[in-house]
Amino acid sequence: MKNIRNFSIIAHIDHGKSTLADRIIQECGAVSDRQMSSQVMDTMDIEKERGITIKAQSVRLNYIYEGKEYILNLIDTPGHVDFSYEVSRSLASCEGALLVVDAAQGVQAQTIANVYIALENNLEIIPVLNKIDLPAAQPDRVKDEIEHIIGLDCTDSVEVSAKTGIGIKELIEAIIKRIPAPKTDDEKPLKALIYDSWFDNYLGALALVRVYDGKIKKNDEVLVMGTGKKHLVLDLMYPNPVAPIKTSEITSGEVGIIVLGLKTVSDVQVGDTITLARNKASEAIGGFELAKPFVFAGLYPIDTDKFEDLRDALDRLKLNDSSISYEPETSAALGFGFRVGFLGLLHMEVIKERLEREFNLDLIATAPTVTYEILQTDGKMIKIQNPSELPPVNKIEHIKEPYVKSTIITPSEFLGNIITLLNLRRGIQTKMDYITTDRVLLEYDIPMNEIVMDFYDKLKSCTKGYASFDYEPSEYRVGNLVKLDIKVAGETVDALSIIVPSDKSLTKGRDLVKAMKDIVPRQLFEVAIQASIGNKVIARENVKSMGKNVTAKCYGGDITRKRKLLEKQKEGKKRMKSIGKVNLPSEAFLSVLKID
Repeated sequence: MKNIRNFSIIAHIDHGKSTLADRIIQECGAVSDRQMSSQVMDTMDIEKERGITIKAQSVRLNYIYEGKEYILNLIDTPGHVDFSYEVSRSLASCEGALLVVDAAQGVQAQTIANVYIALENNLEIIPVLNKIDLPAAQPDRVKDEIEHIIGLDCTDSVEVSAKTGIGIKELIEAIIKRIPAPKTDDEKPLKALIYDSWFDNYLGALALVRVYDGKIKKNDEVLVMGTGKKHLVLDLMYPNPVAPIKTSEITSGEVGIIVLGLKTVSDVQVGDTITLARNKASEAIGGFELAKPFVFAGLYPIDTDKFEDLRDALDRLKLNDSSISYEPETSAALGFGFRVGFLGLLHMEVIKERLEREFNLDLIATAPTVTYEILQTDGKMIKIQNPSELPPVNKIEHIKEPYVKSTIITPSEFLGNIITLLNLRRGIQTKMDYITTDRVLLEYDIPMNEIVMDFYDKLKSCTKGYASFDYEPSEYRVGNLVKLDIKVAGETVDALSIIVPSDKSLTKGRDLVKAMKDIVPRQLFEVAIQASIGNKVIARENVKSMGKNVTAKCYGGDITRKRKLLEKQKEGKKRMKSIGKVNLPSEAFLSVLKID
């Protein structure tokens, strides 16, 4: 018990967490050199290709220090703001955390957010300066930054290079010396927190647990406190990146995998508590919330026959990623599809890419939206995620939109660009602090709707990639919002409807119809593309008709013959316009996303 250390690695995206985890695993000899690969903890192809961690992975390591054997349970966490719920979940099961900061880049926005989660859980935090082998590394400046912004004492910080392996031994020794052993009791009734669950084709739903009190053995009958169901423990394992290691029991303070032979992950929800059926714990482990989706988008198969395939694919993906939620919806323009809830834009990209790759689907995603609260004139409050669900204007008292509290850290030379961008996106400044002479910390309240489209890309491009951004949801506020509809040939295309601030509606409407004009294919009749708010048209563009040469068969002769044919064509076009239908290409729906 005294020799167990549970810790996780937290950092901003790209500061070298996964590489550091690789070096620690190698130093402890948990994976042989032959089986070792870079980012060994990242199991998905997308994670390795993009160099990001999406799912927190665990590994159990053995290390001998001063003649004693220590057990190190390491949890590698994601660094991107979309996956901060994974981080909070992993930290709930640890006693300590390594705060990894890039010695060349310094403290970034997500670093601060993750440290606060760690401090809330009363963890022992060890500051680790990574990439000290780089010529641009400035460890002393970064130590000052950590002390100034976060208030952590950096006199005992560890300097490492995860790429070359410098300082890894010293880091492991610091973990053993400074991170406390878990305080638990084998004699108390079993209490185990599920902090991850996923689906295995052979073993069914697996639960990764941290045992707080008591012990769990093979063939025990356990009770999942949230669902109230009893199950038999078929197998127990310790996590390992190559292959899990089987064991007969998991004692208090340890991290392990429980096999219950379940068909669905919903029976072992993350944050639930497992206890023994015959000797129940008095109360569950509290302080744990499920992930809430923030961004909603419609996903539709390009081939409408593939609707059932998309349903199967989402059902199977939900087994491995419990944070997505979805419900069927129909669109006049796109047919049958699903309204899917995501944790953020990167999560949306990753899920769409996984659906297309792993299940061979071709999908169209509509413009992402957020949840709005609408107070109707009859006093009823409703929540909507799809602009087409908005009630008529005369029935709306007011619309509330979600705001986020955002933190941005940027070099001071780009301050002007960032403030301009934030003002365009209706941001309200709450704090501005010079960390050093050339780095600024900004805090802004921004409407969530303004950051779901392309805010992150714009922020990166106006600061040459140097600014970092982090946000957390704060509250709903009343906004002056309207629904902007796009009509093609007199018909409203519901998939292109968006909710916008009324002062921006004119320019947004003009930009949309202009972009649509280049995309809608020319027909044999003239097509009108209109942007409207309610029944009022605010912008219009025409797609010119394509002429068919009806006079091609006339060789010479009187002009009246040609005129007669052209008049006949004109009559036909008038009739065609009244019954004409326009097929929109899939690029039309993506054009909405590209408009600035």
